[in-house]
Amino acid sequence: QVQLVESGGGLVQPGGSLRLSCTASGFIFSINDMGWYRQAPGKQLELVALDVPGGRTNYADSVKGRFTISRDNAKRTVDLQMNSLQPEDTAVYYCYGYGSWGKGTLVTVSS
Repeated sequence: QVQLVESGGGLVQPGGSLRLSCTASGFIFSINDMGWYRQAPGKQLELVALDVPGGRTNYADSVKGRFTISRDNAKRTVDLQMNSLQPEDTAVYYCYGYGSWGKGTLVTVSS
């Protein structure tokens, strides 16, 4: 059974940082693309960052230079380090992999 469990969301002030983590189970983690998506209130789901086995990463233009995706194949985790957070980053963040989604973790950026 494929499971993706996110952690690390919360409330942060503008300019602050958060680190999200996703722990995966039920599939061969090391050979699968892993991604972070988000859905802001009233908006469509969007890709935030993608990690492809072998070291290639892709980012949404809106987060380039501020967010970093990384994976640890031994721990079966994929993290999203988010710096210089802005109110427009407020959203539910979802981990994606092997055709499955986590339940999401809420990130709220507000003063």
